[in-house]
Amino acid sequence: MPAPAIDLKKFKSDYDRDGFVAVSPLFDGAKTAEINREFDRYVREIVPRMKREEVYYEDVDDRTSLKQMANMQLYDDYFRELLEDGILRDLAEAALGEEAVPKNVEYFNKPAGNGRQTPPHQDGYYFHLAPVRALTGWLALQPVDDENGCIHYVRGSHKGAGLRPHGRSKILGFSQGITDFGTDEDKANTVACPGDAGTFLMHDARTIHWAGPNRSKTRSRRALGFIYYGVSARIDEAARAAYKARLEADLITEKKI
Repeated sequence: MPAPAIDLKKFKSDYDRDGFVAVSPLFDGAKTAEINREFDRYVREIVPRMKREEVYYEDVDDRTSLKQMANMQLYDDYFRELLEDGILRDLAEAALGEEAVPKNVEYFNKPAGNGRQTPPHQDGYYFHLAPVRALTGWLALQPVDDENGCIHYVRGSHKGAGLRPHGRSKILGFSQGITDFGTDEDKANTVACPGDAGTFLMHDARTIHWAGPNRSKTRSRRALGFIYYGVSARIDEAARAAYKARLEADLITEKKI
């Protein structure tokens, strides 16, 4: 269940102002434990039959180094319902100010001692939308802090004119990073978002964000992502397909998937 109760008007006001919002916690300990149990079940039962391009490992030969997954809602009713029904979709619609179309449940991990950095990027670059009316929710499955790679946002960066230039990052799961990141404005407006398990972040698809590597030798950094498009957004299918084909070909050539 959500805890504490959320003032949706304030939630949207903060989201519109900053380009992101944090709820700490969104889910109580019992619900967070339930989600973790369901996730562990998913890894045991579902991952072995997922598509190759939907499961990434930090080390492709080490199945304990699970890094990232996509489209979990297509394989499992529990995660489909988490995406489509209840508080997460309610928050997405409050933030977007229109109907939220559920698109994807993702898993993001930084394995202990092996989790690489997440480059500064804007999710909208990957989505190929016009207009860029979309957002991502991010749920911590365990405590996150600077040591194991909490998310950093550039406050107000969603108000920029269009998307910043991106280029290949060579980081699995985040193939594109902002090429001109690091301006004085970027640095002045960067906000770190640590939190306990159950902490929930939501950010605009235009908001610049990044995360450091996992420097902990004992703690991973497990989280779920929930992507919603505004009903007014339209996908450039040709551009999206071309990008996906190029990326998958590169990853196969590099033996990363």
